Amino acid sequence: MEDQYELLKNRISHDFMQAVLRLVLAFGVFWICARIFSPFATLMLWALILAVTLYPLHLRIRTSLGWSNGLTGSLISCAGLLLLGVPIVLLTLSLIEHGGNLVNQWQDGTLQIIPPDESVKTWPIVGEPLYDTWLAASTNLQDLLMNHGEQVLAVAKGALGGTTDIISTVGIFLGAVIIAGFMMTYGQSGEAAVGRIASAFVGGDRGREFQALSVATIRSVATGVIGVAAIQALLLGLGYLWAGVPGAAILALVALLLGITQLPAMLVTIPVIAWLWMSGDGSTVMNSVITVYLLIAGLADNILKPVLLGRGVNVPMPVILMGARGGMVGMGLIGLFLGSVVLAVGYQLLWAWVDHDRARTETEATTTSTGNPN
Repeated sequence: MEDQYELLKNRISHDFMQAVLRLVLAFGVFWICARIFSPFATLMLWALILAVTLYPLHLRIRTSLGWSNGLTGSLISCAGLLLLGVPIVLLTLSLIEHGGNLVNQWQDGTLQIIPPDESVKTWPIVGEPLYDTWLAASTNLQDLLMNHGEQVLAVAKGALGGTTDIISTVGIFLGAVIIAGFMMTYGQSGEAAVGRIASAFVGGDRGREFQALSVATIRSVATGVIGVAAIQALLLGLGYLWAGVPGAAILALVALLLGITQLPAMLVTIPVIAWLWMSGDGSTVMNSVITVYLLIAGLADNILKPVLLGRGVNVPMPVILMGARGGMVGMGLIGLFLGSVVLAVGYQLLWAWVDHDRARTETEATTTSTGNPN
């Protein structure tokens, strides 16, 4: 009896050690894979989001034109690169040209700033300090810069950092567009593989349901983001034309790109408002009306997003909106999609657990009443 006990104990100890070693080995392999993949995580996530969003368009083009998956994916990638690349190149060339002109005027001593209108003083909160700074800049810009060197340097560093972030984001987007084309080429096999993984983790039909929910949430958020950006860019474009801003169409396109990348459209609107008042072409009343319109249009996304996000998803809109907002605060732009997907799946998991527990309680109650008719 003792020999059997020792044999059983040794067998359990051996199996336990094997299980621990396998777990450690699996964790080590997973950790190494994660470290290798981590530099490309953001790029691949964006590519996956774009592929999921554009795959219905891919299927529609392939079916209507009879093209292959590879040719259709290449067409969508090239179109995306043109839509993103052309405005970026035009904007970059315009900034280089205007920046060069400002530098030349600064070196020649011919750089002049138009004095502010007296009505600027009446603006609430910022009116008087803005008027004083603006007037000092128009009178003697070099002295103003010398007296406020630290503040100017801080603003310059912030602008440089923001420019670097924008360049990095645009580069990731361009790379994601190319990779998304390859993903859509193998969309059917990829969808089947993801479905098998989801079923293995969650189990059966529930895994497929969560896969469908994740896809629908990504497409809903993407449609909402693009829709809001397009509406806001149209409103701002009309305002730029109304104000007579040079290159209004390009600025509206820049506002569209800013909206898609979830950067505030006020980055374009505020300089336009400043140009409007500095140019001195319109009356004070007209400039004030245009300024109010541009401010409303520049902040319109805060009203439109709650309306358009989450449409077509079997999850309440506030859940999608909170997931998108919270994810963006915690993880940046990518969190706009990840947060909404995770919160939507979590919401469905919660109600699946509640419904399962309620169904089990009802079944037990039915069984008890059947077994005890009295």
